[in-house]
Amino acid sequence: MYLITVFGHLLIILAVSSDPHLHTPMYFFLSNLSFVDICFTSTTIPKMLVNIQTESKGITYEGCIIQMHFFTLFIGLDIFLLTVMAYDRFVAICRPLHYTVIMNPRLCGLLVLVSWLSVVSLFYCTGIGVYLSSAASHSSHSSATASVMYTVVTPMLNPFIYSLRNNELKRSLKILFGKETIKQPIVLGPKKCPRQ
Repeated sequence: MYLITVFGHLLIILAVSSDPHLHTPMYFFLSNLSFVDICFTSTTIPKMLVNIQTESKGITYEGCIIQMHFFTLFIGLDIFLLTVMAYDRFVAICRPLHYTVIMNPRLCGLLVLVSWLSVVSLFYCTGIGVYLSSAASHSSHSSATASVMYTVVTPMLNPFIYSLRNNELKRSLKILFGKETIKQPIVLGPKKCPRQ
């Protein structure tokens, strides 16, 4: 499941970066979301796999704090990037004639930066409290099931939900893997007026 997650998100990033037709705000945010999902799953899954292999549940205090910090950072970024993507679609639908002016590259970069900064400021302190208090209040079985759902299953399904059902992205992936060729537009010269 971890490999499917990483591979699916890497495909999205590769398709968006290699196809000039996908260099739009929506796909910029989508490739950022894919990057964040790779980082999000990579904060917990490798340690989880080591624990399964060694049949150990231990983690050092420093490792726990580091893992909690990055987990909180990337889950918050997921939330904020989804919010930014919703705003992008709102502008595209409600202000189609002004879309390119409103969603310019500078604003897109600023929205991603604000997402990063908002997560650091809002979620870091609350995440510490939730993470440290959860051990005392929940059963281990229900916590493990919930953890697997939001750290493994959801990020694995995100490429399929947000991207791989998109026709433009599917076409780009086919071109990337050589299953389809790029159709060049036919350029016609100026038409000559018939003589009167």
